[in-house]
Amino acid sequence: MPRLIDPATDDQVIDLDALIDWCESPAFDPGCEEGLAAAAPMLRALSRNRNFLADFAIAELKTRCAGQRQANPYSAQVMLLCPPKGKYVLRAAFWPAERDHVVRMSGPAPFLYHVPHDHGFDFLTIGYLGPGYVSDYYEYDGDVAGAAGEAVALRFVERSHLSQGRMLLYRANRDIHAQLPPDSLSVSLNILASAPDQGWRRQYRFDTVGGTIAQCMTVASAQLLLELAVGSDTGNAMDLAQDFAAHHPADAMRRTAWDAIGTRLTGAARLAHWERGARSSSPLIRSGCEDALRSIHNG
Repeated sequence: MPRLIDPATDDQVIDLDALIDWCESPAFDPGCEEGLAAAAPMLRALSRNRNFLADFAIAELKTRCAGQRQANPYSAQVMLLCPPKGKYVLRAAFWPAERDHVVRMSGPAPFLYHVPHDHGFDFLTIGYLGPGYVSDYYEYDGDVAGAAGEAVALRFVERSHLSQGRMLLYRANRDIHAQLPPDSLSVSLNILASAPDQGWRRQYRFDTVGGTIAQCMTVASAQLLLELAVGSDTGNAMDLAQDFAAHHPADAMRRTAWDAIGTRLTGAARLAHWERGARSSSPLIRSGCEDALRSIHNG
């Protein structure tokens, strides 16, 4: 499960600017687990500041949330605490209770409640306000191709709350949680590691009963653009797709390219395309092509 970070013995309190300054310094290297864990005392010191988040929210409201509209790539559940800096993201996440108006109106899906999932990045989180969301925690070894239906050895660990002051370090593609709504509105503070290849890192939804990957939850914008180009039969889109299918460093893009090519072929050429893919060295491409061949043979 996520690594529990023991409470510090000091009572240091800092403001948001102090945390940002520290994260911008050479002392912070979130590129590895220990480097991210080094931020724990600073994040905990900010969490002891009981006024900063309300002050930040009021300042945003006075500008009609201009800062959030300009730089926040997340949903309304998340308040970005500083613009993305390349190596990290600093944010606050809001977790409404099941009886709260926003959940009654939108349902639980926007908050990923009851959805077992992992994350494609390491992140440090601390309960800031309220009783905290509940999680059923699982873990797996992360060595997966990422295909829907792929068997995964999931290990259930425990059920617990992200209560106020509790700090956890989630490990990318290792820790899984199925979150349940808190008893009342809760807030967590997060420091997310942001790697140079972050856009290609995958996040998965899991079937914890069947022990499989249910779905890949992330799609890079480049994948959508390639599908659009090939589907529109525009210019040299097929040439580009062929190149990506053979040489792109990300398996997800190679799979997208392979699938896009297959949609434009017919007859024997299409069958041969899927058969070649079924012999690919990439488990993700093999899986997709085997599914396509089964669909053809089953009529």
